[in-house]
Amino acid sequence: MIVFDLECRSGGHRFEGWFGSSEEYARQQERGLVACPECASSEIVKAPMAPNIERKGNQMSTAGAAVKPQELPTVLPVPVVKGAMPTEALQMIKALATMQAQALEKSRWVGDDFVETSREMHYGERAAEPIHGQATIQEARELFEEGIQVSPLPFPVAPPGEAN
Repeated sequence: MIVFDLECRSGGHRFEGWFGSSEEYARQQERGLVACPECASSEIVKAPMAPNIERKGNQMSTAGAAVKPQELPTVLPVPVVKGAMPTEALQMIKALATMQAQALEKSRWVGDDFVETSREMHYGERAAEPIHGQATIQEARELFEEGIQVSPLPFPVAPPGEAN
């Protein structure tokens, strides 16, 4: 998954766009599928982006305490803001996390068997039920292309027994 900072030429609005690859962005752009979420203009260009360069594993965070890698998702969908994050944004993130937790309470962890289990349910080889587990982006794309409805979770999930 790749994230681009995008800008609307007609209104100057900036926003993020998530794509499977640079080529996927280009294909969607050619087909007019990339549009500004504020004004719906399809005159979109890539905006300049700051590189996302991670520290070496043996370096301390400038904030003082070391951050454990397992505590952070691989991609942080957080807007860049100066100062504290707006209260509304924090409330939305908390609400989204609460909705995910409630959905996972009614869902069964299948781990690495997610792709196989999803296919078995889709093709009637197993009773349908809410499940969650692990799949690569390519595996998720293949499921989607087969008509199997899957969706990434907004926040990382630790397998049962591995959470603190």
